[in-house]
Amino acid sequence: MNTTPPDTTWDGKPPESFHIAIAEDDLRYLRESLARTRWPDQIPGERWLFGTDIAYLKSLCSYWRDEYDWRVQERRLNEFSHYKAGIAGIKLHYIHEIGEGENPRALLLTHGWPDSFYGYHQLIPRLTHPSRFGGRAEDAFTVVVPSIPGYGFSYEPDQPRFGLNEIADSLKTLMVDVLGYAEFAAHGYDWGAFIATRLGYVYPEHLRGIHITRLAMPRKPSAPAPRTPEESRFYRQVADFLKDEAGYSDIMGTKPQTLAYALTDSPAGLAAWIIEKFRTWSDCGGDVDAHFGRDVLLTNIMMYWITGAIGSTFWPYYGRHHEPWIVPDGATMNVPTAYAEFPKETFSPPRSIAETLYGNIQRWTTMPNAGHFPALEASDALAHDIREFFVQLK
Repeated sequence: MNTTPPDTTWDGKPPESFHIAIAEDDLRYLRESLARTRWPDQIPGERWLFGTDIAYLKSLCSYWRDEYDWRVQERRLNEFSHYKAGIAGIKLHYIHEIGEGENPRALLLTHGWPDSFYGYHQLIPRLTHPSRFGGRAEDAFTVVVPSIPGYGFSYEPDQPRFGLNEIADSLKTLMVDVLGYAEFAAHGYDWGAFIATRLGYVYPEHLRGIHITRLAMPRKPSAPAPRTPEESRFYRQVADFLKDEAGYSDIMGTKPQTLAYALTDSPAGLAAWIIEKFRTWSDCGGDVDAHFGRDVLLTNIMMYWITGAIGSTFWPYYGRHHEPWIVPDGATMNVPTAYAEFPKETFSPPRSIAETLYGNIQRWTTMPNAGHFPALEASDALAHDIREFFVQLK
């Protein structure tokens, strides 16, 4: 594997239409692998306290093997307009959906881990055709939703690995050079919020503004002693996360190759690794199935399983441990910024801390519910907040 940062330029060839069509042999192998799962025992004590609950996972994997219908989901996914473009030495996959009305604005939607481009399937129509959801046609966007490099259909074995800086560069190439949007907006959550922040910092001449649901603050803040109760609460929140919830990040960020073997080989192991985050980081009240729906959860997991792209998705975590941060210490990102604060997000920095990095916050919305996956948990509220912010900038 070549770990040299990739050249993020375009190969100059027109994008190619892409149709998702997974071989039946691959689906049969998945079912057989699920049937052969070798289960651990359950640690005594409270369910879910030590990780994914075994009774739940057995039930989910049984459903995955016997009832889940990939072909139904595949047909629905293919209702979107998919393409691939030669960028940074890979075939970068993206959805490109044209908005209604006379002049829809270009909007890049970027996902994070352990989600995928599929996480935006409910949000896309709300942004491209707002008139169908109680909005106005003149507020529509043309949206571009990539599988970020190394994820899903933007992965092939042995391709270069991408950190956040290279991902941002490749998506700028997609938006400006390939698709011709000299000016565009960006929205993101999880890594997508970090990518939007990086784009605004490095390419402010192309960014009309960014809308994010996660603030890209340093993982271990080096700010002075807390000045307010809100800052004290945030630092306690970070300390609690690093103590009890950050193990996944440390493993993926230090020994990504070792973990990749198990999660590439075992669909049950992959599901356990991903589902626990959807339960812990969302506003599901402990019932992850009722909150998202099993088909939604499994279709997202399939984006990792059918492509084999799990080990490559660890690379932004490795970069976070070993590469320069997306915005240098002491610098600010100054394009117009909106932040939607969802109450069950893992971190919620107060505005006083956020403004040490974001120098032009123009909108700050406190949402009533939802967590780390707002495009799935609160798609109407998120779409409304995105539209309101960019209408304000119009």
